Amino acid sequence: MITKEIINNSLLITLSRPEKRNALHPEMVAGLKSAFTESADNKDIKSIILTGAGDAFCAGADLSYLKQFSNNSVIENEKDSESLAELFFQIYNFNKPTVAAVNGAAIAGGCGLASVCDFIVAHPEDSKFGYSEVKIGFIPAIVSVFLLRRISKSHAKQMLLTGDIISGKRAYEIGFVNYLADNVLGEAKNLAAKINKNSALSTGLTKKMIHSVSDMNLNTAIDFCVNLNVISRTSDDFKKGIQKFLNKE
Repeated sequence: MITKEIINNSLLITLSRPEKRNALHPEMVAGLKSAFTESADNKDIKSIILTGAGDAFCAGADLSYLKQFSNNSVIENEKDSESLAELFFQIYNFNKPTVAAVNGAAIAGGCGLASVCDFIVAHPEDSKFGYSEVKIGFIPAIVSVFLLRRISKSHAKQMLLTGDIISGKRAYEIGFVNYLADNVLGEAKNLAAKINKNSALSTGLTKKMIHSVSDMNLNTAIDFCVNLNVISRTSDDFKKGIQKFLNKE
């Protein structure tokens, strides 16, 4: 249900169910978890690019699997929700930069999947974003946690309460999408290549810093960042980087 390929120190993960518009399914969720776990400590991989096969990024939950929800027990639904939450949390807190190359529809859980990546590259018109859960009596519960960390509460309400589907251009205007491109995968690869040139330690610590300090009070945040500074200044990456800078390499 997914394919993997390393391209210039970036792991390209492709959701590969084009006949189902790359809809999420337990097997796909498990495959994504494994792919991220395996690449976390792989020094040859400096970033992750996530995209979809065919003309969709990810159309949300698989329809056949969605039908099971109403018949599942409370425990079954809880376990399924926890599994999806674990995947989103894993990608959001992943120790390497992540890029979503959104080539088409990213709806409901698919939109959530894009939102947990550090960067979203999208086609201005072909890409579509939206949370349609309210239209079928469901709620965008897990995905809302990450959406509210990406855009304003006002814009989040627009997306979550209306269930409207918006274009990549509009998603860019409200700050959900980072980059617009006609060739989203090509642009995502260029972005990843730029990031890959930076210190892997620095990018990992910087990502950790951004995610952590936003939820801390000022004093705690300063202490946390002082500790990160100490870690970075004693690293081999820093010593090599300073030497190159001084030698104007």
